[in-house]
Amino acid sequence: MIEELEYIQRQNGNQPEYAVIWLHGLGADGHDFEPIVPALKIPTDPVVRFVFPHAPMRPVTINGGMVMRAWYDITGMEMVRNEDTAGIEQSAAQVRSLIAEQNRDGIPTARIILAGFSQGGAIALHTGLRYAEPLAGIMALSTYVPLKERLAQDATAANLGTPVFMAHGTYDPVIPLALGDESRKLLQQLGYAVEWRTYPMQHAVNPEEIDDIGRWLRARME
Repeated sequence: MIEELEYIQRQNGNQPEYAVIWLHGLGADGHDFEPIVPALKIPTDPVVRFVFPHAPMRPVTINGGMVMRAWYDITGMEMVRNEDTAGIEQSAAQVRSLIAEQNRDGIPTARIILAGFSQGGAIALHTGLRYAEPLAGIMALSTYVPLKERLAQDATAANLGTPVFMAHGTYDPVIPLALGDESRKLLQQLGYAVEWRTYPMQHAVNPEEIDDIGRWLRARME
């Protein structure tokens, strides 16, 4: 049985027509990106719901086994070695459950955007590219494609045409720019339409990126 995720929910009116499910990074929680919402300049028409889930608590090997909020375990600095397949799949199943919950509340999958930062962005990519119904978009910030060797065989045709926004800091010491760029190239080789942006920053977001995120999200809701 899938353990349901707890989350924070914000919306700019009643009866939302769109939903953005936004996943935080390692060691953070759903509050991390909640303050950004006003800066995205999302209009009140259509009404949009933002869902900020909290990742499960789990020990993280790279942090000495410390228990923290994490979408999956990380065993070393090379993110793509010894990947925690079970943890990634578990989190993907929990995100699919969140999508189904939005569906039951009247928001179709075609009006749901999966977004995430760092680990959260990896889960957004992993889940969205494999989802059985078309999504409105996938946003992946300062991240990479996990389990990349399996993507070509696991990806569904339903989301081959889904817009993907990827952004990365050029000085990122946590997830190197080269790893993000490699993921971008992989997606483009597989036929995905990827909008790729870089910014002079480390493992973070900055005002220019927030402006670009807002523009991209608004375009998905026109």
